[in-house]
Amino acid sequence: VQLQASGGGLVQAGDSLSLSCAPSERTFTTYRMGWFRQAPGKEREFVTAIRWNGERAYYVDFVRGRFTISKNNAENTVYLQMNSLKPEDTAVYYCAAERYYSGDVSDPRGYDYWGQGTLVTVSS
Repeated sequence: VQLQASGGGLVQAGDSLSLSCAPSERTFTTYRMGWFRQAPGKEREFVTAIRWNGERAYYVDFVRGRFTISKNNAENTVYLQMNSLKPEDTAVYYCAAERYYSGDVSDPRGYDYWGQGTLVTVSS
């Protein structure tokens, strides 16, 4: 299965942007779907995740209150709504699927499938 991420772009500080991630197979299921990001010269870091059943969402502190992860069951697609964007949010954003519970939601090693990444650039 492939994860198809889209929605990145160039925005100004304070603007909003929405990313989406859809599996190539409509019947795909997983335990959790997450978003990570990687800025130039930095390691990939966890941003947020959601259980596939939508019952729980997880956020890293620096996006809590600004970013919202959601899942559209009819479309089998996960969305990341990013508001009040800051220049430090500039990064390539990756969606990833954790097929089975692996423990730490923020550990990228627990994720089995990765999207190709979509670039978000926030200008000051």
